[in-house]
Amino acid sequence: MNFGKPDDVDWRTSTMNLDTALCRLFHIRYPIFLAGMAGGPGTVKLAAAVSNAGGLGILGSAYMTPEVLRAAIRELRKLTNAPFGVNLFSIQTVDDNSRTEEVQRELNEIRKILDIPLVQGDQVQSPEYFEQQFAVLIEEQVPVISTAFGVLPTHMMKQAKSHGIRIVTMATTVQEALLAEQAGSDAIVAQGSEAGGHRGTFDISSRPMGANIGTMALVPQMVDQVGIPVIAAGGIMDGRGLVAALALGAEGVQMGTRFLTSIESGAHEAYQKILLSSNEESTTITNAFSGRPARGVKNAFIENWDKRGIEPLKFPTQNTATRDIRNAASRQNNPDFMSLWAGQGLRMLTAGQSAASIVEETVRQAQTILLNTVH
Repeated sequence: MNFGKPDDVDWRTSTMNLDTALCRLFHIRYPIFLAGMAGGPGTVKLAAAVSNAGGLGILGSAYMTPEVLRAAIRELRKLTNAPFGVNLFSIQTVDDNSRTEEVQRELNEIRKILDIPLVQGDQVQSPEYFEQQFAVLIEEQVPVISTAFGVLPTHMMKQAKSHGIRIVTMATTVQEALLAEQAGSDAIVAQGSEAGGHRGTFDISSRPMGANIGTMALVPQMVDQVGIPVIAAGGIMDGRGLVAALALGAEGVQMGTRFLTSIESGAHEAYQKILLSSNEESTTITNAFSGRPARGVKNAFIENWDKRGIEPLKFPTQNTATRDIRNAASRQNNPDFMSLWAGQGLRMLTAGQSAASIVEETVRQAQTILLNTVH
């Protein structure tokens, strides 16, 4: 993006309005996506608020039953007439119970701390909703499907495209971005290592903690190699981050952590309190909660698990095995044993701010920087 003083007034006007190719492709006013935050923090109200404010609200649906997902989409449509998206985990899941008994013994030590029932046995059964969830998205004609952990399978990609649905794929390396483009994705989220929540790395078999390339390094390399819009994610919390992403060649940004303490957030009150008292050194990447690497605030669960030196079960088996612990911690208002997913920009969080206000503030700050630059 050229920040030199332009002679073309129309260029200047569109720049001040942040009207990038991403906006035109997804029919949104501002190049700001809400990250699809599954498991509670990303509510229907939050997604609708971001869409109504001119961004693209994305609903994290990975753990929703098909019935709950359908109801959520219909509720979302009641709250906004603007485009929105739904995020899925594009991964075929099979429980691996080869070490379940061993892991449950370790988890029982944590259950004793929370005073909840111990778990005996060597079998865990995780629900598998992916195919049914996708069917719901087709039936409900959602405008955008976003995926983590990989691209949509070929038959799903073709079906979504035939219905005019836009596809966004999260990628953590240039090679993943190329695979996403070849598969037919309309845009790619370049997820830098600063990003909160699960790493979008496609294959973690040779790198258990996922690919961890910083946003500043990842975005321009990805932009240089693909011909579709790149959306920067990871550590972006305000208009400064948006302008920096545009300067690196991205067409927009995706923000998740920034909205965790918003009025519309579904994050537990104790979770939000921890976030607001944390800083850039507070998070770590762990696979202890789910079996896949994710960035979150360090707490007693992570520390206890790391001390025991045991490998977690594979995703989603570990996630299912730890669910009772996370649920009990929420009921007890105990953040020590919650999964406190968050990125590294925690000092820039604010309390009690609406999602619309966050979008507007981000846009206003970016416009001010751009205006000062072109003048």
